[in-house]
Amino acid sequence: MEQQTTSLNNRAEVSQKSLVPKGITIGLAIFALILSLAGYAFRLIVGDDLGEVLRHAAVIVPAFMIGIPLFFWVGSRILNKVNGLHIEPRNALSLGWLTACISMLWLMGSYS
Repeated sequence: MEQQTTSLNNRAEVSQKSLVPKGITIGLAIFALILSLAGYAFRLIVGDDLGEVLRHAAVIVPAFMIGIPLFFWVGSRILNKVNGLHIEPRNALSLGWLTACISMLWLMGSYS
C-alpha cells in the first residue's frame, strides 16, 4: 500500500511541472498583445500618419510581445544550467508577459 502511495505521489509531481496554469499564460500573452496594439488604434483614429504608426508598432510590439518574455526564458535556461535550478519555461514566459503588461500599463499611465 505504501509503495502504491509513493508511486502516485511521484506521478503527481511529474505531471504538474509548471506552477502557472496554461490558461493564465495564454491570457497574459493575449492581454499583452491587446495592450501593445491599443495605443496604435487610438493614434490612427486621431489622424496620425499610417506609415509612421506602422513603423513605430513594428518596433514596439515585438519588443513587448517577444523581447521581454524571451529575456525571462533565456534567463531561466541560464539559471537552470548554471545553478541547477528547475525553472519551467512556461513559468518564465508567464513572468515575462506579466512584466510586459505592467510595463505597458506604466508607460500608458505616464503619458496620459
